[in-house]
Amino acid sequence: MLERKGVVTFRGNPLTVLGPEVKVGEAAPDFTAVDVNLAPVKLSSYRGKVCIICSVPSLDTPVCDMETRRFNEEAARLGPQISILVVSMDLPFAQKRWCGAAGADRVQTLSDHRDASFGTSYGVLIKELRLLARAVFIIDREGIIRYTQLVGEIANEPDYEAALLAAEKLK
Repeated sequence: MLERKGVVTFRGNPLTVLGPEVKVGEAAPDFTAVDVNLAPVKLSSYRGKVCIICSVPSLDTPVCDMETRRFNEEAARLGPQISILVVSMDLPFAQKRWCGAAGADRVQTLSDHRDASFGTSYGVLIKELRLLARAVFIIDREGIIRYTQLVGEIANEPDYEAALLAAEKLK
């Protein structure tokens, strides 16, 4: 497994991410994660739609909570032609509880806890913590990566405006 050291930090401490760096213009790697009902979900099932994929360390942390709430709010404005997936290593039960408490009903949360299929395919699995680094990927209708943002300090929020603008251009 490819290791990339120091690509992200947590409170200034360098971490190692596992997996390749995905790049704009490449085919989006397919992955399988599970939804809040433990059903497997593949990225390929979203072919034909624009997808914003946000990876977060845990919904039960303040920054991940804020980020997911923000994307949930933006989903209404973006419309049904754009799907927003929020992937974390949280168990599906915790994701379901968080979505209910937060009223998050426009994003789909997916758990990568079982196989780390997303984390290793997109190069965001943190070796030291077995959590996902904070990142945003935008995939077009044909399954091509059109935008990537790996947040260097995982305690920081992503650049929402840049990500949303990139997604809106693909509508």
